[in-house]
Amino acid sequence: MKNFIIIACLIFATSIEVNAQQFKVITSVESIVPSGMGRSRIISATEDRDYKEFTSEQTDEDNSRNKSDRGDIRVKNFEETKLLNFYNIGGIRFQNIAANDALISSKINAMAAEGWELAFVTSAVESDSGKDDGQGIFITRYIFKK
Repeated sequence: MKNFIIIACLIFATSIEVNAQQFKVITSVESIVPSGMGRSRIISATEDRDYKEFTSEQTDEDNSRNKSDRGDIRVKNFEETKLLNFYNIGGIRFQNIAANDALISSKINAMAAEGWELAFVTSAVESDSGKDDGQGIFITRYIFKK
């Protein structure tokens, strides 16, 4: 019986995945441009990048550039989910915000169903800086782990 328990424990231990945690970032960009002229989206990269390929060490004596071209950083394969803009010609649209919330919730639920856990949420705003600006976005990053 003792041997059976030891063998069962060994089999169980070898079946556990020993991978490090993975993280995935999903970004929502919601336009706060008046008159509904902006574009709002949920963005999710479908390919990976290794930050080390685009990192260089800077010193006082050495002002070298990264070993890769900036264009190599660009991700060309990504999912793009359309969202509605916060504003239209009549002003702020609460229905649009509710619709965006429903789509973002759907994305979060889909990620959870795929085994991802929502770990962190961070957001920021670049808003209209005066009467002649007319630009602005509300950006939220959802960081998942598994």
